[in-house]
Order: sequence, then structure tokens, then C-alpha cells
Amino acid sequence: MSGAAPIRIAVAGALGRMGRVVAETVRGRDGMTLAALFDRPGTEGQALDGGRLVTADAALGACDVAIDFSLAGASAALALTASERGGPALVIGSTGFTPQEEVDILRAAQSIAIVKSGNFSLGVNMLLGLVEQAARALAASDYDIEVFEAHHRRKIDAPSGTALMLGAAAARGRDVELDAAAERARDGVTGPRAPGAIGFSVMRGGGIVGEHSVVFAAEDEILTLSHSARDRSLFARGAVAAAAWAAGQPAGLYDMSDVLGFTAN
Repeated sequence: MSGAAPIRIAVAGALGRMGRVVAETVRGRDGMTLAALFDRPGTEGQALDGGRLVTADAALGACDVAIDFSLAGASAALALTASERGGPALVIGSTGFTPQEEVDILRAAQSIAIVKSGNFSLGVNMLLGLVEQAARALAASDYDIEVFEAHHRRKIDAPSGTALMLGAAAARGRDVELDAAAERARDGVTGPRAPGAIGFSVMRGGGIVGEHSVVFAAEDEILTLSHSARDRSLFARGAVAAAAWAAGQPAGLYDMSDVLGFTAN
């Protein structure tokens, strides 16, 4: 036995679908303990999976890392609160942040370690690298890029965080800014496609966990790189792995490329 104390994990948004899966994943992982569950204000004391919800303040004081798959605004506020306390570290899987919320998280990361990602899947993070390489190799004059994503009817932001990550990877490959190249909506007589545009197509319906494809379309061929998520436990396992990694890191804003060791030195 190593004698090392288990990493104490708190789960934010514990009443949500992802929160429940994350909590169950933490329970099943060696070297970790589920220290606290919490959700929006007013839910304290509610029974949940053999325990009771606590306040955010109590949860942050009881853990080494908090994992948050709630809402963008709540995640940004939690980051600032944790930063003011000097901890704990955070793993953030929420998406749809406003520019100000992004600034708030970046500011919080000056005091605590934050791993923030639009997708915690190993496969998706491998896909990001492939998309960047393909975009670098396939000339914009010959190949149009379209990012397609589909999610369940309850998802409130679009394009998804993962779709935006894939678009950003394509933009890096072409050495352009995504904001300058992105084409997010088409309606009516739009005219021909702009050269070099990175398009986004979105579907919402049913219980789709997550489907993402990046299409490189030329006049004479189509290349499609894609990923399909079959179960939310995929993302929970990645987030829990990120929490284990974040527990030993200095303050800073990280993503899954850091956790997986993909970041170039």
C-alpha cells in the first residue's frame, strides 16, 4: 500500500444527467473519494443517491477538485468563488460561455488549476489533431470544410463546444482565425460559399449523446472525419481522469491536450 490519501472529489450540477454519471464514476475509481454533491442554491439537503446535497461553499471546502458539468454562467461563477478561496482545483465541462465568462475563468486560473474542455473524450481529442493536419494539407482553394454536430433535444447551446473545438482545429491548420472564417448559419438566398469558409451545421433531437463530423469537400472527392459518442460515461471517465491530473498541478488554465500529454513542450 502506498498510504497516499485519496483525492477528494466534489460534483457540481449533481442533479443533472452528467452530474449523476460523474458521481457514479468517481465512486468506482480507486484513489478517489466522493466528498460532496451540490447543485443550484436551494437544493441543499435534498437526498440523492444515498447522500444529501450540500451548499457550494461546504462542497468547495471538502474537496481537492470539483467537477462541473452544469451551465456556463454557473461554472464561471464557481471558478471565481474557488479562486477567491484559493482552491479547490476545477474540471469544467460546461459549454456556451460568453466572452466575459471566458475572461472570468481565465482570471480564476491565475489562482487555481482549471481543466476546461468542450469534450473529455480521448477519441475526440485525437480527432482534433487529425482535423488540424488535414486542414493544413488540403488547400482551402480546393477543399471546403463543414463541421456537422448532432445532440439531444435538451442541449441549449449551438454549435456545441466540441464543434467549435473542431472548427478551431481546422482554422489552426489553415493559419486563420476561426471567427474570421466561421459560417454559422445559412437561410434564404445566401449566394455561393465563401472561399475558405469553415461552415457549421447543427441538429437537435431525441436522445443523441453526441455526433461530430468534419467534412473536407472537393469537386471530385469528399473526406469525412467523425466521432460518435455512445454513452455519457465516456465523458465522465475523461473528466475524472482530468481531476486526478489537476489535483497535482499549479495554477493555470489547461485542457485535455495537457492531461493526455499531447501538448508540445
